[in-house]
Amino acid sequence: MAAEQALTANEYIRHHLTFLSSGAPKGVVDFSIINLDSVFFSVLLAVLFGGTFYLVARRATAGIPGKFQNFVELVVEQVDGQVKDTFHGTNKLIAPLALTIFCWVFLFNAMDVLPVDLLPDLARGVGIEHLKVVPSTDLNVTFAMSLTVFALIIYYSIKMKGLGGFLGELTLQPFTARNPIVKVLLVPANLLLEIVPLLARPISLALRLYGNLFAGEMIFMLLAALSLQGFSELSSVGGWLAVFAQFVLGLVWAIFHLLVITLQAFIFMVLTVVYLAMAHEHH
Repeated sequence: MAAEQALTANEYIRHHLTFLSSGAPKGVVDFSIINLDSVFFSVLLAVLFGGTFYLVARRATAGIPGKFQNFVELVVEQVDGQVKDTFHGTNKLIAPLALTIFCWVFLFNAMDVLPVDLLPDLARGVGIEHLKVVPSTDLNVTFAMSLTVFALIIYYSIKMKGLGGFLGELTLQPFTARNPIVKVLLVPANLLLEIVPLLARPISLALRLYGNLFAGEMIFMLLAALSLQGFSELSSVGGWLAVFAQFVLGLVWAIFHLLVITLQAFIFMVLTVVYLAMAHEHH
């Protein structure tokens, strides 16, 4: 904490925004670099989610269920109900996929509620200088998830409609014509109009989740920086007021942020189901 008190607010925030990476990037885009902290916490939270639900399923009773079994059953029923309301086809993958996305993204986001310095300080105690603990504030993670969803969209679009049907949707609408020559001439315009919303789906999924969680993380860091400044000036009334203000504002923002992290996980799940439902539809 003493080292952090010596930092300015700008240096403190830049330090906390630095990933634990496998090396220094050699350019704006360097696919050889891996953010080790994002990978670690993503896998850890996946094991936590999968292991917890597996144990609950193994120990489920037909009699009076326990509180945690009730909670898991409530989550499963709510997600299943949302899938049935949105997806009207038949696909055994959609409901488990929606449940996995909601719970996994929620756990990603929930890491943002932990005290800003808790895990980084513990990591520094064992010699790890930088550690970012919220996977959804890493564009690599959010784009990996959105591109996986995009791959499923393309796969099911071709599977359900055939390659010709999928290409027909991209090239023969919204402008249509009976004359074959006019129809061919309209293909470039139709392709341009259809390809933009198609490519916007993974981009919007990734950037929406990243942007909301990154903004929330920044607010927590600004509040923590305010607290550090207050602790360095406890001999004055202003220092005590800064610490008190940080505590109150941090508590209020943490309560509000619980709604944000749940809503963002829900939105990612619902949009995934909607996009896959559109992939199954025949126009």
